[in-house]
Amino acid sequence: MSWRYVACATEAVLRSGALQRERYGKEFAVHHKGEIDLVTEVDRSCEAAILEVLRSHFPDHDVVTEESVLERTGSRFLWFVDPLDGTTNFAHGYPFFCTSVALAVDGKVVAGAVYDPLKDELFTAERGAGAHLNGRRLGVTRTTDLLRALLVTGFPYDLRDDLAAKLRLFNRFMGEARAIRRDGAAALDLAYVAAGRVDGFWEERLQPWDMMAGILFVEEAGGKATRFDGTAVGLRADELVAAGPGLHPLMLEVLGRE
Repeated sequence: MSWRYVACATEAVLRSGALQRERYGKEFAVHHKGEIDLVTEVDRSCEAAILEVLRSHFPDHDVVTEESVLERTGSRFLWFVDPLDGTTNFAHGYPFFCTSVALAVDGKVVAGAVYDPLKDELFTAERGAGAHLNGRRLGVTRTTDLLRALLVTGFPYDLRDDLAAKLRLFNRFMGEARAIRRDGAAALDLAYVAAGRVDGFWEERLQPWDMMAGILFVEEAGGKATRFDGTAVGLRADELVAAGPGLHPLMLEVLGRE
């Protein structure tokens, strides 16, 4: 049955991606949710398009989405939607953003899709059936040395409130890894881990719509995705570290240092 959910998620992200591609580089309204946290009219248009797809296929399922608080019925089926992950990038014309949609059944993510409309890259995963990029099976890297690893991370929007504390892990990994990137779209970062483009990812205070599809990608690509203490990530806002099986314990060790 999960293939039906993957197909629905795929339809949703492709429709959203078409809107993003159409509006990219053009003028649109931008609003502030916080001092530096943005939302655009494109975010809202993408969200509406995704909700239309999900409700047309599965009207009884619950949905959690970034831009709206929707009434929930307690359904076993819960969709997580980030209509435009990387809004700040999109608003500035920086070409790194995507749509992310995932479904959890009885508390376990079983299907997901992430679409990068500029590269026309569709990442999909089905629990037990692998992760794919445009139909090609994905696999994480086998790196076992942080000094040879390319890592990726992100920062919360309240970074300026306590800059030293928010940069502590970044500085720690800077002393251990080959290089670190920060591109501003966690869902796409995790897809890159699954695709073997980067070796590992960590970030604090992620929202569930940021990471549910990405966690499934990494696991189905042979990697591990956990909290910083190695325990399972639930369906709530949380921290996340994701990497191949050889690198994941090394990242946990760095994260666990006092």
